[in-house]
Amino acid sequence: MAASKYWPWERQRSWPAYGRDCRKVRERREWMTWRYPRPSRSRDSIHFKFEELNFKMTTKMLTEPVDCDGLKKLIREVPDFPKKGILFYDITTLLKDKLGFARLIDALSANYIGKEIDLVLGMEARGFIFGPALAYRLNAGFVPVRKPGKLPAETVRVSYELEYGSNALEVHKDAISRGQRVLIVDDLLATGGTAVATAELASGLGAQIAGLAFVVELDFLRGRERLAKYDVFSLLHYDR
Repeated sequence: MAASKYWPWERQRSWPAYGRDCRKVRERREWMTWRYPRPSRSRDSIHFKFEELNFKMTTKMLTEPVDCDGLKKLIREVPDFPKKGILFYDITTLLKDKLGFARLIDALSANYIGKEIDLVLGMEARGFIFGPALAYRLNAGFVPVRKPGKLPAETVRVSYELEYGSNALEVHKDAISRGQRVLIVDDLLATGGTAVATAELASGLGAQIAGLAFVVELDFLRGRERLAKYDVFSLLHYDR
């Protein structure tokens, strides 16, 4: 073992002196800890708490649902967009409201906390807005489901039919491991075609579909019927 460069100085000091110095340091440290205690993280926050050993999440919101009555008032209704006769529900006015957006994420996450979600899948493009926020709250990862040609590595693809044509979605082949529990998230449930395709894409990679979550559901389009075998949760409902 190499000698310390302070060895000549250390030899001049006796072991009792070392003991006194160490004792003084310990006493000083104990006094500082008492005088300036470290702030401790609250074990029970307004949203959720972590159990120290296994980081499983529970929440008061499981017994105290988040009030969402005011969220519809934050969504702007735009008639005749994108074409005449269509009433468009514009969520950008909700997103810019900091309290409204926080309440929305709280309400979505309350339905899935404690269900051991491994991954949240967000569909392009508005699923990218809610998916990462929800994944953070659920202590899960986020996987983007994209249109063809947007992902750089090896992908798997699913094609699906639309009312006037067809479309396709892709995800990285290594994005989902077999047996992982995934939650699929999007802003809107209309006819359900995109949601069905995403669920098939995830199932093809061996995922367990824990549920599908939507901010808005257009009940009159009956998209939920196409998702009958899945657990579907929508926060806000419109009948026109």
